[in-house]
Formats: sequence, structure tokens, C-alpha cells
Amino acid sequence: METTTEVTLPSLLVPLASVISIISVGVVLLNQHFRKNLFKQKLEQEEIKIRHQQELLRSTIGAQEQERQRIANDLHDELGAMLSMARMQIKQLQKQPCLVANTSLENLQEIVETSLTSTKRICYQLMPPQLERYGLKTSLEVLADQINAVEKTQVFITMSNNFPRFPNAIELALYRIVAELTNNTLKHSGASELNVDVSTSVDEITCKYRDNGIGIKAGASSKGLGMRSLHARAEALGGKFIVSDNDLGLKCIVHIPINHP
Repeated sequence: METTTEVTLPSLLVPLASVISIISVGVVLLNQHFRKNLFKQKLEQEEIKIRHQQELLRSTIGAQEQERQRIANDLHDELGAMLSMARMQIKQLQKQPCLVANTSLENLQEIVETSLTSTKRICYQLMPPQLERYGLKTSLEVLADQINAVEKTQVFITMSNNFPRFPNAIELALYRIVAELTNNTLKHSGASELNVDVSTSVDEITCKYRDNGIGIKAGASSKGLGMRSLHARAEALGGKFIVSDNDLGLKCIVHIPINHP
């Protein structure tokens, strides 16, 4: 005698409902896992961003302190020495006014003129007066003329005659970068000449700097406080500061976007 198994609708719905429930639970768990990973990635990105901002801030503060130290050294070594010499000349005049008057006055005048020149140079490094009024091109050319007048190292600036004006933040950052690189060249490289080439495109300014000095050691481009501060200046404007590690002179390229917010 044969028995037939009758398949009813409830008997089909129960396992189907179980399968749907398992799939639903799996989808929920996968979604939670995905959201958890996404949240973790966002946290990591925020931490990286915060660390970068902190490093940028430290570099900027370090650059400011280094600049203050350099100015203090210039005031002490140049103006301090000159004023001490002037004081000695005045004391000598007070003791022997008739015998050494002409010579002492000539020496005193030379000391005062040298002190005034040093004062103008230091003030110009603090804030070049031409920058806001005449722009980056004129300011760099004046800087080059000042160096060429007193230093063995000759500075050559290459910029188009109709080089445009840019926001003050961009012009000041580029001027500071070139001035700091120039100062490093004059103090440490032993170079006989340095070249600065500034050009523009539709979306960025490119500044190429090179000298024929002793160069820098491999890997040293990002370790020094001065170089880190230059990186920070460029990055603060959304740009890049690139240094070539070689012993054939210092070579740097700065890229600054024009439309950076």
C-alpha cells in the first residue's frame, strides 16, 4: 500500500523563513562590520591629519624661533661689533681730541655707515618694503642686488618682465623660501653663484633654486629645522618643496598652486 506525502504551504514557508532570517542576520552583521571598518578608517585619517597639522605647526614655530635667533646673531655680530668700535673711537677722541681727530672722525663715519647698511639689511629681511608695493619680482631683484654688492657669491634672478602679482601670502612665502635658501648658500655652501628661476603656469607658480656649492648629504634634506620649515611654508599653501640630494650643489624646486583656498 503506497503512502503519499502531501507538501503543504506552511511546511515550505518555515525553512524559507529560516533561510531569509539567516541571510538578513548576515547582511546586518556585514553592514555593521563595514560601518565599523569605515569608522576606523576615518579615525585613522583624522589622526594622520592631526599629526600632520601638529608637525606643520611645530615646523612653523621652529622656523620663527630660528629666524629670531638668526636676527639676534646678526644684531650681535654686526651692529654690536660696529657700535663697540664706534664707542672706542669716541673715547679716543675724548682723550686726544687734537692728535687723532681727523683719522678718528673718518673711521667713526665709516663705522656708522656700515652700521646703517647692516640695519637696513636686517630690516629688509624682516619685511621687505618693496614686496607689498611692487611685488615678488622687484623684491627678489633688490635682494640679489644687495648680495651682489657685498658678497663674493653672485645671485641671478630669472623672471619674466611682466611677472604678475599674486596674493600677499604667496609672494611672502616664496620670498621667505628664497631668502632662507640664499642665506644657507652664503653661510655654508662656498658657492660662487646661485640661480633663482621663477615661472608661472595656468594653475601654479614654480620656483627653481640652485647653487654650485658643496651640496648636502644624502637624506639630510628633510632632517634640518631650516629645511623642515621650508617644507612647512610650501605645504601651508597647498604646495610642495622638493630638494635634490647630491654633492653637486643645492637644487630645490617649489610648486605653489595659484588657486589654493
